[in-house]
Amino acid sequence: MIVVEDTTGPNGPHPVLAVTGLAREARLAAGPGVATVGAGGNPERLRDLLKGRSGPGCRAVMSIGIAGGLDPDLVPGDVVVATGVVVTGTRAAGQRLAAHPEVVAALARRLADAPVRVIQADVAGVEAAVLSPHAKALLRAETGAAAVDMESQVAAAFAQAHGLPFCAVRVVCDPADRALPAAIAKALKPDGEPDILAVLSALARRSASVGGLVRLARDSSAAFASLGRCRALLGVGLGVPDLGELLRDVA
Repeated sequence: MIVVEDTTGPNGPHPVLAVTGLAREARLAAGPGVATVGAGGNPERLRDLLKGRSGPGCRAVMSIGIAGGLDPDLVPGDVVVATGVVVTGTRAAGQRLAAHPEVVAALARRLADAPVRVIQADVAGVEAAVLSPHAKALLRAETGAAAVDMESQVAAAFAQAHGLPFCAVRVVCDPADRALPAAIAKALKPDGEPDILAVLSALARRSASVGGLVRLARDSSAAFASLGRCRALLGVGLGVPDLGELLRDVA
């Protein structure tokens, strides 16, 4: 089951589409002027879901949630406002899809008071979770990206296909020097909720350690606390400005 929630608000009939992987991310993103869509950390399922929309039904697309760290200076809870997405793992591998610069600037201003580090940098989009510090280092060298997730490249391609502004706000969970247990990375239901039975099964098979789970829980707690603070600062419509109004103001 896929999470889809549509709400309209002061920004008019077309909301900002928040693209997420986890159900918890979708719940945090939801609010006035926001529609949420998530696919449980499955890029292909997300593509199918977006293709199934009768139309874009939104005025902008934002990839929002937690991410893996690639920049070794970033720690759990640090925030990346994406300047673009470097595509990997598809026929478009190596392509860079830029975020809308006016939107990036507006989001950075909104998050200026966040009690965490906020940087502007590229993120990498991948088709499968990047698990080891070695794999993260290779991806960092290949793309120059500060963080990695499994939704941003899908969201950016959807926005590009429909001529919509794209942006992304991603909070570091597992830092560059920390491994993500493979069994835990896959322990998600299609709706993005954690699969507790899969976690317990991984522990029973010893494919995940209690210590690894404790570290991941600590990192996740810091990341989601930071994401919640950022969401409050972004406000209505996730802080994405009405670009039509900006153009009228310039004129």
